[in-house]
Amino acid sequence: MASVSPLMILPPAIFLAVAGLFYAGMNRDNPDALPTALQGKEAPGLQLDPFADKPMLTDETLRQGDVTLVNYWASWCAPCRAEHPQLMQLAADGVPVHGVNYKDEPPKAQAFLSGLGDPYDHGGADSKGRTAIDWGVYGVPETFVVDGEGTIVARFAGPITPEVLESTIRPAIAEAAGAD
Repeated sequence: MASVSPLMILPPAIFLAVAGLFYAGMNRDNPDALPTALQGKEAPGLQLDPFADKPMLTDETLRQGDVTLVNYWASWCAPCRAEHPQLMQLAADGVPVHGVNYKDEPPKAQAFLSGLGDPYDHGGADSKGRTAIDWGVYGVPETFVVDGEGTIVARFAGPITPEVLESTIRPAIAEAAGAD
């Protein structure tokens, strides 16, 4: 009877370990969710430039008693275009949606909103990306649900699809409304 060398067992064992890690990662509750250290904390300060004729998004805007969404977006961002109908729906439903235009050219950003509609109550431009860094933004689009006292309740990285709107964003808005 031939003896089995440890070197013969090692490759299949490594493969099984890696496969197990992939399997566990694929079965998390929300594999697309990016953690945020800001959840449950006061929203970072906003250092924005004016955007078009939009009322300026300020720290005080986030602390006026209403649950709000802060959406980081750009005209050059294809997923931002894909999520835009959901933002328009939220605005039509009376949810205050505020927009932070991220590292964009103002004429292109204005043309984007002129063509697709403007869901934003307040806004500002983050031309250097400094505010996005403070908020922990990985890339656009990203949306934060903020309660009426300025506390971040939830964050969603990526485009808000109809499914995400119903399974993630609306429940976070309801949670934030209950916290007020």
